[in-house]
Amino acid sequence: MSDDQKKASMQAQMQEGQLNVELSEEVAEGEYSNLAIINHSPSEFVLDFIRVMPGVPKAKVKSRIVLTPQHAKRLLRALGENVTRYEAQHGEIRDVEANQSFPLNFGGPQGQA
Repeated sequence: MSDDQKKASMQAQMQEGQLNVELSEEVAEGEYSNLAIINHSPSEFVLDFIRVMPGVPKAKVKSRIVLTPQHAKRLLRALGENVTRYEAQHGEIRDVEANQSFPLNFGGPQGQA
């Protein structure tokens, strides 16, 4: 990794009680995920973010995040607070019914090659 890449990569440092977070252009683009798989052990939570595409029988993990149990709980709380704020502004987020199956092909036409 070059010095420029190192400088452009995510850096966090404590300065006068504030956290200065830098975000590289590559990371700022983000990764789209429509499936998450969560596993845990006594010492960590592992979140795998996956992109499932219509008509493609195989999907790859696009990002893996490993958290301590304490940080996982803080993330849960922060996500819940943000969902509450989102719904207050935009209305209720409707979830897929528990008894309704989610087709991996999204119900659309199958592509052919």
